[in-house]
Amino acid sequence: MQEQIVIVGGGAGGLELATMLGRKLGRSEQAKVTLIDRNSTHLWKPLLHEVASGALDSRMEELDYRGQSARCGFEFLLGTLESVDKDNKTIQLAAIRDDRGKEVVAARSLSYDRLILAIGGVTADFGTPGVTDHSYFLDSLRQADRFHEHLLNEFLRVNKSIGEGNATKLSLAIVGGGATGVELAAELIHSVSLLSIYGLSHLDRKHFEVCLVEAKQRLLPELPERLSKLVEKKLSSLGVEVMLNNPVIEVKENTLVLGEGEPIQADLIVWAAGVRAPDIVNDWGLETRKNNQIKVNQYLQTLSDEAIYALGDCAACPIDDARWVPPRAQSAHQMAKRLYRNIVREYQLKPPKRFVYKERGSLVSLSRYSAVGNFMQSKSLSVPLEGTLARWAYASLYRLHQRVLHGWWKMFLLLLVDKLKRAVKPRLKLH
Repeated sequence: MQEQIVIVGGGAGGLELATMLGRKLGRSEQAKVTLIDRNSTHLWKPLLHEVASGALDSRMEELDYRGQSARCGFEFLLGTLESVDKDNKTIQLAAIRDDRGKEVVAARSLSYDRLILAIGGVTADFGTPGVTDHSYFLDSLRQADRFHEHLLNEFLRVNKSIGEGNATKLSLAIVGGGATGVELAAELIHSVSLLSIYGLSHLDRKHFEVCLVEAKQRLLPELPERLSKLVEKKLSSLGVEVMLNNPVIEVKENTLVLGEGEPIQADLIVWAAGVRAPDIVNDWGLETRKNNQIKVNQYLQTLSDEAIYALGDCAACPIDDARWVPPRAQSAHQMAKRLYRNIVREYQLKPPKRFVYKERGSLVSLSRYSAVGNFMQSKSLSVPLEGTLARWAYASLYRLHQRVLHGWWKMFLLLLVDKLKRAVKPRLKLH
C-alpha cells in the first residue's frame, strides 16, 4: 500500500520538497505525495517587496501549483489546514468559499502516514496596539498587491495635488530594519524616481519621504556591523530617514507612536518587524515556542509526534543550546533537501541523517542602486560582498530555487525569458 505523504504549505520549502518527492517517489508510485496550499499559485516570498513597490509584475513570476504537480508526479489540493488529529492521522481542511461567501467545496478530511508542515510565517506585531488596524503587511501576494494598489492611489493623489500648486508630500513609514524593510525602502525610492517616465511628472524624490524605524541599535543584525553601517549610509544618501534604537509602542491611523521622541506622521505604514508562525498552530496539540514555531528535533520531526514534521519559518529547529535556525529562504531550502534525502533513505532501508544548518551568509538588495552581503565559507571566515558581485549573488538565490523546481535547462530558459520581458515591459507596474 502506498504511503500517504501530505505536505501543507507551498512556499519555498514545501514546494521544493513536493517537487523532489513527486519526481522520486510519486512517479514510481512508491508513495502518494500531496501538496496543500490556500492559494493556486506560488511566488517566491523574497520577491514580495518588489511586487509591493511595482518593480515586479507578480503575474509574470507566479508558478501554477497544478501545472507543477502534473509535471512532477505529486497531487495538489487547494485548501486551508484547520485542524490536525494526531491519534487518527487525519487533517481537516476548511470549506472553500467564493467572494460572496457561497460554499464551493465542503470541508474535507484527509488521511496521512507522514505529515509535513511547511506553512511559513507571518510578521510579528509583538503585541503592539493598533498594528493590525493601521498597518500593511507583506506576508503574502495578496497583501503585497493590496499595498501596491493603495500606493498607486497615493501616487495619483499627491501628483495631482503638486500639479495644482500645493506643497504636498507623500510620506511612508516602514517599521523593521531587517531585509524586508531595508529592501522595500530602496525599491520605493527607485519606483518614485521612475514616475516621470509614465506621466506622473510632479511627484519625484523631493516630494517623497521614507522613514525606516528599527527598535535595535543597527539595521540588518544578521550582517557584519561594517556592512550594516554601509547599508545605513546608502539608504541615507537615497533620502531615507533611518531611526534606530527607538521601538514603536503604538500605531494609530497615519501615526507611529515611538518610545522616545515625537510621533511619526505617515500616509502609509508598513509593518515588517519580526517573524512568527500563525496563531492557529497552537490549536494542533504540538509543542511550540513563544513565537508559535513548532519545535522539531534534528531530523525535523515534531517533539509531539514523530509522524509529523515541520520545516521553514514555522519550524523551531535548534542549532545549539542558545540558537535556533533563522527563518530564511535558505533555511527552508536546506531543510527540504535534508528531509527529502532522509525520506528516500528510509525507502532504501537506510537510517536518516541529522539536519545540520549551514550558514551561507546573507544578501540584501538595495534595488538597482546596490546590494551588500556576506558569504560564509566557514564558521570563522566570512567574505563581504558589495556592488555588482553582491547583486549577482542575490539574483542567484532565486535562480537556485527555480533550478530545484524546473531543472537546469528550464531555469536557463526562464532566465532568458526574464531578460526579454525586461526589454519589452515597462520598468514600473502602474496598474
